[in-house]
Amino acid sequence: MGFVRLVVFGFLLLSVIYLSLSWFTRSLRRESLENEWDEDQPEGISRDDYVAAGIKDYNDGLRPKLLLLVYVIPTVLVATIVYLTNSN
Repeated sequence: MGFVRLVVFGFLLLSVIYLSLSWFTRSLRRESLENEWDEDQPEGISRDDYVAAGIKDYNDGLRPKLLLLVYVIPTVLVATIVYLTNSN
């Protein structure tokens, strides 16, 4: 029962961390795109369209996928600690 509780609360905590990091990095990217548009002001594209296209490119990139390591690294560490503790 203790293991199930650890898994459930661990998953919830990691989900909160993942969502917070995801929101934070997207907001930084959005701000960067808005600043780029303010400096260059490309003709023929509105600010909202420019930012939307940039966010779409960001979502297709590597950084959002790397954020999934928030789930992988702690899980591997806990599994390693549990294995080492039980094997001795």
